[in-house]
Amino acid sequence: MYVFLVILLALINIFPVFSVDLPVSRISDDSILRARLRDAWFLDSTHRVLSQHTRIEQLQTGERVQVSSFEGREEIVIILAREQMTGSVSAQNGIERRRTGNFPGWAQGSWMLTRNKTTGTGTSIRIFLHSDEFTFIQFRPFDIDKALMDVALYGAYIIRSMPVALPPPPAGASASPSAAFESLYITPLNDILKLIEDKFPLHYFEPDPSIYRDTRTFVTNVRRHLGGLRWVDDGAIDENGNYVFINTLQRQNAAAAGLNCSGFIKWLIDGTLRPVTGKRLEISPLKRPFGIRGSAFTANWEERRDVFFGLDWIRNLASEANTVLRSPAHGNINEFEVRSDNFSFLVVTRDRDSAITYPGFLNEAGYGMEGLRPLLYTLAIEEPYSFYLAAVNREFNTPTSRTATPRFRQYFHVAALVPYFDEFGVFRIIVFESNAEIPFNTFRNRYSHPDHHINLVKVPVPNRFEP
Repeated sequence: MYVFLVILLALINIFPVFSVDLPVSRISDDSILRARLRDAWFLDSTHRVLSQHTRIEQLQTGERVQVSSFEGREEIVIILAREQMTGSVSAQNGIERRRTGNFPGWAQGSWMLTRNKTTGTGTSIRIFLHSDEFTFIQFRPFDIDKALMDVALYGAYIIRSMPVALPPPPAGASASPSAAFESLYITPLNDILKLIEDKFPLHYFEPDPSIYRDTRTFVTNVRRHLGGLRWVDDGAIDENGNYVFINTLQRQNAAAAGLNCSGFIKWLIDGTLRPVTGKRLEISPLKRPFGIRGSAFTANWEERRDVFFGLDWIRNLASEANTVLRSPAHGNINEFEVRSDNFSFLVVTRDRDSAITYPGFLNEAGYGMEGLRPLLYTLAIEEPYSFYLAAVNREFNTPTSRTATPRFRQYFHVAALVPYFDEFGVFRIIVFESNAEIPFNTFRNRYSHPDHHINLVKVPVPNRFEP
């Protein structure tokens, strides 16, 4: 079912992504409209529902809603798609919202009912509290007085299958899970949220774009300086501004000087610290072991394979950046390394709204790449003034071969990830790696093998960037 809804939204989402959302409590109530549509759209036979023509309805506030239905293999979906809005935030005039004429299906306030095609019973209600097709709340039938609630953010369940007490059914109504669930068909959104207000993570649906102004400026400034960089294996810039090789510290040929992925990340951090300290970082201290990693088993391989180089490199850089831009106390690994997450399950798109357990942070590995996008979304909300250095790692060699080196995890690539919300409240992830900016999907898909993991360390967003 989940994959059907993703494809459906992709098909109807042919419009530019921009919006100015209201606080959730100010989303216009559409329960009167839903009550008017209840018999013909939510309870009538699915065959008759699918024969209905798409229509435009109007709420009491004047906002427009497109009502339509779509057919899947086993279910049908009825969508009350709000009109997408645009506008700007003005200190004098407040929020000026304007119509776009677009109804993508996920604009703030949109409501979606899924029904079994054979029986006609409701199987889920999905509500979009923020104009983002990948963030929503969802309710599913459970028993005669409760439904199950999910809160999904970019493929991860922040809340999964939490029982929620439903409003009492009307007098004379049958006592069944499906009848109880149908009470939600006409329940106002604010009444639904009152049932769960002390357990509902509202902050994930109300990002404030103004908080990310410095991050957007930082991204723009980094982009301006990328054009003059070139790739050179093992290349970096030392504390004196000379292009050198990281391993030997010998100078590069000035005519062909450049940076590798590690040198580029140092260049990035140097650019955040030079406006404050007036100097670049030395290279040798950045190669020193930092924090607990490895064991006696891997010690013999560190010099041969440099297995922890990428991890030590980003930890040392993050420690320096946090010490300078925050305080010496924040240079401690417990302050800057990302080791917790706020979701336990990931959506499985090949099955019907099922989920798999996400293990979260693993010592000596970090996070599985499949959870990186929702992790960065939650971090953008909870740590709005930070970006992240990443060390990608995987296991090498096989334990079955007697002649092969033993299996161990090697950190072989580093990059910078900048999650933020743009001026329209749209979630973005910028990836800077190896002297360039690349799409997040390109980065994630490159390391999509289940064995790839990623360690993250937090760095403050600077006020100025001068590499």
